[in-house]
Amino acid sequence: MEENEPLARYRALRQSGELDADPAQELAVEKLQMLHHRLAQYVPNGGGGGKWRQFLFGGGPREPAPEGIYIYGDVGRGKSMLMDLFYDGAPIEKKRRVHFHEFMGEVHGRINQFRKTPKAERAKRGWGDDPLPPIAADIAEATWLLCFDEFEVRDIADAMILGRLFARLFELGVVVIATSNRAPDELYKGGLNRQLFLPFIKDLKERLDVLCLEGLLDYRLARMHGVPVYHTPLDAAAAGKLDAAFASLTDQPIGQGAEIKVKGRTVKIPQQAKGVARFHFSDLCEKPLGAHDYLALTKHFHTMVLAGIPQLGPDRRNEARRFVILIDILYDNAIKLVASAATDVDGIYPEGEGGFEFQRTVSRLMEMQSMEYFDAPHRAVADI
Repeated sequence: MEENEPLARYRALRQSGELDADPAQELAVEKLQMLHHRLAQYVPNGGGGGKWRQFLFGGGPREPAPEGIYIYGDVGRGKSMLMDLFYDGAPIEKKRRVHFHEFMGEVHGRINQFRKTPKAERAKRGWGDDPLPPIAADIAEATWLLCFDEFEVRDIADAMILGRLFARLFELGVVVIATSNRAPDELYKGGLNRQLFLPFIKDLKERLDVLCLEGLLDYRLARMHGVPVYHTPLDAAAAGKLDAAFASLTDQPIGQGAEIKVKGRTVKIPQQAKGVARFHFSDLCEKPLGAHDYLALTKHFHTMVLAGIPQLGPDRRNEARRFVILIDILYDNAIKLVASAATDVDGIYPEGEGGFEFQRTVSRLMEMQSMEYFDAPHRAVADI
């Protein structure tokens, strides 16, 4: 067994003590190992980029593509770690790993570019009027193994094109690996016109080996055991601690910006990655946000990194009220909090109107620093 194979790399991590025994992970690694060997001999349609073009309007690769894998489970179960083990050593010429939302953003960009192309030029290139076949052909020509992080479907525009796009990618022999927090049957659940999306789910389950990564430990949150999560005062040291916490929880130093829609409004997330959102106090408590906005965040993220909590008083009662609501909702949903503040918890709102009510927030902030709280499973309650 070679060192770059997923099973060899996983066993090395187990032997070094970096990973504990986990039967679900071991099963996933074995499946990834088998796929690793199949990919070593796989060339879609015998290779040759130009040969993709002959399949634009029918046909498929002569050699059946290896079955892909869809790994799902709760946050922190090791899905991204397993993808790392597999992707880094995948023995295939053309491969790509990409966040699913980034990939779909690129697809929408290609569709827009297609529509701007004059019809005469489309005809010259043999494209026809449907943008998806040539887009799929271009993707398949450049990528034989396509690995998706955080496969999730929330947007109707994505839902309506996924079935046709992926059907074409599968026909062209593209092997797909995906990690997700949701089982295939939970994708786009409750979405508009979801019945039109169901054939894609059926195809996904037929084309990919679906594996639930159950486990007892949240591996990323486990890194925070014994590490302080409330930092004061607001200085460079505190800022550095938040940087380190975000990097530890997400395996990347800086997250991507994002937006979520809440009752017709847009809530901006400055940075987010792998279920962790990063904000400044002003982003959440100095803007006209309320309980519905904070609750929406709990449905997308299990951990929040919050910088810049100031000392509050009667002159900032609106900010204090929003902060109280925010902490209540984070607490009720067991959202983990890593924060920096101007003062200790009991000094955030020392006196003034609402001071007595703020004592509950003080109590909750104290509890949210405990390991018992960090070990509690994330829960997202129903809409208010």
